[in-house]
Amino acid sequence: MATRRSFLKRGLLGGLFAGTSSSSFIQRFVPRPVNKPIVISTWQHGLPANAAAWEILSKGGRALDAVEAGVRVPEADPSVTSVGYGGFPDRDGHVTLDACIMDETGNCGSVAFLQHIKHPISVARLVMEKTPHVMLTGDGALEFALQQGFEKENLLTPESEAAWREWLKTAPANVKAEINVENHDTIGMLALDAQGNLSGACTTSGAAWKLHGRVGDSPIIGAGLFVDNEVGGATATGWGEAVIRVAGSHLVVELMRQGHSPEEACRLAVERVISKNPDYREIQVGFLALNKYGEYGSYCIQPGFDYAVYDQSGNRMIKASSRL
Repeated sequence: MATRRSFLKRGLLGGLFAGTSSSSFIQRFVPRPVNKPIVISTWQHGLPANAAAWEILSKGGRALDAVEAGVRVPEADPSVTSVGYGGFPDRDGHVTLDACIMDETGNCGSVAFLQHIKHPISVARLVMEKTPHVMLTGDGALEFALQQGFEKENLLTPESEAAWREWLKTAPANVKAEINVENHDTIGMLALDAQGNLSGACTTSGAAWKLHGRVGDSPIIGAGLFVDNEVGGATATGWGEAVIRVAGSHLVVELMRQGHSPEEACRLAVERVISKNPDYREIQVGFLALNKYGEYGSYCIQPGFDYAVYDQSGNRMIKASSRL
């Protein structure tokens, strides 16, 4: 015979399951272990970046400090020709940098079209912490950086200049910048610290040979990066215009909020990109995501995208699943 207590229990469970799958219910209401601390980042240059971030995370440090320290590594590495110092210039020979950062409280900072400053990610953090704004651009961003003590430098290395001059010999008449599955642009990084808090960072010199003044998705909160401490974080890589059109990283986080795993959320976001870009076979877009439990995943249009993961199991590369 059913008791009043069992009746109420069935009613409660029925209400919880109403409109949701059992797997979604489990993800939201059943406790499960958390893989923390952990840091993930895009591309092979994510390995040394992760190592710098892990130095902070493994000692109980804050995720925000970890992601800033991590992406500063490729920003300062002249061999990484799509981030910071040594980045390929625009069509006019100018190295212009974009970056953004976001913490566990939703605070964020960004710089775009910044020249002459090696570490745009650190300028972005100061925009977040020392101004009432989210984004500074161009000469205003440079002036702010200099006021904060950053040094003005020439970021165009001889190697990048030589590559630009070689490109000029056969420069296409149209304005579409080069993009392909081997164009390892951007570093996006996400971290979950020992306290269970998330932060993210994204920094790039943008698409090689772009029009002077072009800004991609990397400094745009919700496009190149988004973090929600209740759910998870996401970052993007590839052709920024396509990412912007769907507010890609925000979309991934919202899909995780609905109960999708990080990889599935990235896959669904890629499908959205494809639906909005008929030329999707000619571009690359990939998403990388980390949820509140330290679970991670990625998905991209073209094969070739890989990402770095550093947790208690060590630092390693993982190949992303792809649509094509």
